[in-house]
Amino acid sequence: MKDNQLLKEIIDGCKANSRKWQAKLFELYYGKMMAVCLRYHSDRDDAQETLQQGFIKVFEKLDAYDFTGSFDGWMRRIFANTAIDAIRKNKKNPIRKDTDEDFVTETFDPMVEEEIISAISSKAELAQEAIEQLSPQYRTVFNLYVIEEYTHKEIAELLGISEGTSKSNLSKAKMNLQKVLKERYIELDK
Repeated sequence: MKDNQLLKEIIDGCKANSRKWQAKLFELYYGKMMAVCLRYHSDRDDAQETLQQGFIKVFEKLDAYDFTGSFDGWMRRIFANTAIDAIRKNKKNPIRKDTDEDFVTETFDPMVEEEIISAISSKAELAQEAIEQLSPQYRTVFNLYVIEEYTHKEIAELLGISEGTSKSNLSKAKMNLQKVLKERYIELDK
């Protein structure tokens, strides 16, 4: 059976509220969606709770999926939004509400940015650890922009911040990642 046919069968089964097919969907996507949740929560229990809430939302919204785009991408967006909702709800380290005037164009070395991208590609675990060390607001904006591919306008609307704040938080996240990765590379070389 082709993957698309299997996916359609699973989704149709989930729409019919079949526990068997819901369990199959959960089994297929648990790892990928847990990784999404862990990008937003440094605490595994919080990530697990977001994962469960995300799957509930997926099951509730399956009728909206029309098979025109990537199902993985559709689910990832639901899980990212669920994680952001959980962060807001828990009010743990709320997103900093800077003004546009607070945005300062920082000098950022493009060669260093290339190193960061290379490190993320080749050392996923090390990169994930570095991302987890970012403050919640920087980590959230970084994940939404770099990994989930939201625009600064979408991030601003989603988080209730200005576009300038989104840009500023991304810039600061990159600089903090640069610092953490440089420190880690020095440690690894010893």
